[in-house]
Amino acid sequence: MLDALNASLRIAGSGIQAQSARLKVIAENISNANSTGSTPGADPFSRKTVTFESEMNRASGVALTKVKSIGVDAAPFPIEHSPGHPAADVDGNVKMPNVDILVETADMRDATRAYEANLQVVKQSRDLLSMTLDLLKGTG
Repeated sequence: MLDALNASLRIAGSGIQAQSARLKVIAENISNANSTGSTPGADPFSRKTVTFESEMNRASGVALTKVKSIGVDAAPFPIEHSPGHPAADVDGNVKMPNVDILVETADMRDATRAYEANLQVVKQSRDLLSMTLDLLKGTG
């Protein structure tokens, strides 16, 4: 039973690390939602994406979650007409980042819920381990 509880701690810990990385990328996206290029016609900030994968931990025999890659969203950049902007092309158009704050907010809520769920697994496993140790101490 203790091995199963330790395994649950490892699994939940990997989920916490993965969701932390996801939250970091979301924060970058949100903070750069208005970061345009610095020269006329230059590309603005490109939205980043996170891909997860399952990785078998040979020592414990459990599947852990890890960040497979941090990629770049290939969605096109929206164009805004702003002739006075430093990044405006000859027609006065500026490429804007392909970051949608609404999408990022939804992703942030999802990542937060997943983080909290993994944290709850850690808390419950820790409590069960503590209760088991207390029980074993009492039988000695």
